[in-house]
Amino acid sequence: MTEVILKSAEDLQLMRESGRLLASVFNYLDNQVTAGISTMDINNLAERYIVDHLNARPASKGQYGYQYVLNTSVNHVVCHGVPSDTEKLKTGDILNVDITLEKGGFITDSSKMYIIGDVPPFAKRLVDKTYEAMWQGIRVVKPGATLGDVGHAIQKHAIKHGYSVVREYCGHGIGREMHEEPQVLHYGQPGKGLTLREGMTFTIEPMINQGKAKVKLKKDGWTVVTSDKKLSAQWEHTIAVTPNGYEVLTLRDEERI
Repeated sequence: MTEVILKSAEDLQLMRESGRLLASVFNYLDNQVTAGISTMDINNLAERYIVDHLNARPASKGQYGYQYVLNTSVNHVVCHGVPSDTEKLKTGDILNVDITLEKGGFITDSSKMYIIGDVPPFAKRLVDKTYEAMWQGIRVVKPGATLGDVGHAIQKHAIKHGYSVVREYCGHGIGREMHEEPQVLHYGQPGKGLTLREGMTFTIEPMINQGKAKVKLKKDGWTVVTSDKKLSAQWEHTIAVTPNGYEVLTLRDEERI
């Protein structure tokens, strides 16, 4: 396994700025993501904002041959949904928007769920419980904790509320590269796995399904959907391990207390 890259105080300051800018992209999109907009329109709005307003780089564009600046995953799409001119949001949809941004040589990664108009209570509950599950994982992050502790906290919360955890896709280390070590599973056993150390930076991004955990990859080679066509939700933040705990580098305005 490739060695985990620990970030210096200077590195973390640059990642903090990247994360702050990425959070501002979501603040901007909050007023744009409504019924009737196409997922490609969301992509184009985000690209213009990142490039022209923030003078930053949309890190997903060109990565692994991907053409767009973000992923838009609607309803039963688990992750990596591809923006489309023909896919227009409608009342009742739930949508995950997943964006990466590079500034000053460092990348941060975050995603947010959007609820379009009036959605069924079961859809809102899935979105809310997935957000809670992400935070259950984040809150155990500190030096000396393990990745198994993080995954277990997420899995326990999801199962408690009747949901399943996607296993094929996981969080990841991040920094100068979008994907670094370690892999961050969203299930696990307490005390198992890599021990966390100050200076580690990684994403926590659980994908939680309304039905079974099984997923399949569509023919486009990107889009991952639930096999039973039931809903899926995901939230994501980039986290730094601090001397006494954690810092959420991509925290958005509405999350600040």
